[in-house]
Amino acid sequence: MQPFARVFPARARRYSARVPATSAPETFPLLRRQDPDLARLLDAEDARQHATLTLIASENHCSPAVRQAASSVLTDKYAEGYPGARYYGGCEIADQIEELARSRAKRIFGAAHANVQPHSGTSANLAVLEAPAGPKGKILGMALKDGGHLSHGHKVSATGKLFEAVQYGIDPNTGLLDYGEIRRLAMEHRPVVLIGGASSYPRAIDWKELASIAHEVGAALLADVAHPAGLVAGGVFPSPVGHADVVTMTTHKTLRGPRGGLVLCSAELAKKIDSGVFPGGQGGPLMHTIASKAVAFGEVLAPGWKIYAQAVLDNARHLAACLIERGLAVVTGGTDSHMVVIDLKREALSGQDVEERCRTANLAVNKNMVPGDQRSPRVTSGVRVGTAAATTRGLGKAEFGTIAEVLVAIVRGGDPEAQRPVVERLCAACPLP
Repeated sequence: MQPFARVFPARARRYSARVPATSAPETFPLLRRQDPDLARLLDAEDARQHATLTLIASENHCSPAVRQAASSVLTDKYAEGYPGARYYGGCEIADQIEELARSRAKRIFGAAHANVQPHSGTSANLAVLEAPAGPKGKILGMALKDGGHLSHGHKVSATGKLFEAVQYGIDPNTGLLDYGEIRRLAMEHRPVVLIGGASSYPRAIDWKELASIAHEVGAALLADVAHPAGLVAGGVFPSPVGHADVVTMTTHKTLRGPRGGLVLCSAELAKKIDSGVFPGGQGGPLMHTIASKAVAFGEVLAPGWKIYAQAVLDNARHLAACLIERGLAVVTGGTDSHMVVIDLKREALSGQDVEERCRTANLAVNKNMVPGDQRSPRVTSGVRVGTAAATTRGLGKAEFGTIAEVLVAIVRGGDPEAQRPVVERLCAACPLP
């Protein structure tokens, strides 16, 4: 497998934030001897990722350094508590690692306080909501069917069971957030927390307006930027810091780190938020993951990150434009982020159909509900795609134009097997880091 810089030298310089591609050494040699069954499965997953273009908006490819930190000896260290206030001995080095991760997170986003312990975005949201809302406190969040997230008060989530949840949606005619309707609901229900952010809403969010609505009714604003966090860090998506009372995110999507969560807040709220995470929501932190987060945050602070973030956004906008040009409907008519949501309501195939057909062509996408969807969440009338992972591999506008052609052919009933060689060529030209 040729290094990325050798295949596309100009693009390698342009996407300087991308970690150098490496040749593939023998993987898992110890596991191969001790547990060959698991080693074979890991080898199979490694091969799948190399041969598949990941277009799932919530996935990315982290660097070898991030993965190495995640597999370090810190997996053996229990460090319940916080730096300087642990419940176990031997945490001197763990304290320094967590402080390094916290300080880098604060630098990236310009925040006063960072908690790097949440195991996921959902656990971060649950901990943050528990702090101000309390049992049965009222929260107002975006409905899942309109692009929100389970942890924003959906009835099957703990956030929908522990709190009194009210949901807002989008304007059915435009697919955009209706801030007037959000204000009306806030005035009617008087929530303790207003949640902004989404999992399949591709447009920029007016954090200033949401803060105005929240504070008008005496609510705290929780901004969940799990999806666009890396774009916020790169300055190409609006930042909620300075508007929201608390900001949550994941570290494994556009931030290109390990799987985990992150919370930002003011110094005044730090103690309450920290208590919500531990002991309120979870026990000992995963120190190996926190070390891995520190590595990823260091990569985000490098000068080339802004180039990467801009490329992710440019590729998403180009992909959306190409799909629309070829006759597919795109929710809201475009994107301001890394994601594009394809509306299949007027097509013969369901989201589930397209997801399965894309897998045959070595494209990883996910079926997704779209506004006005009449199909079940297991079938759906939409597909969500994202550009972060493929941009990490080095794909640019030309390649995303090709991907658009492949997606259109698959949606329109073309043979997905015939599209696989096209995807294989893209994978070979742009190998994983």
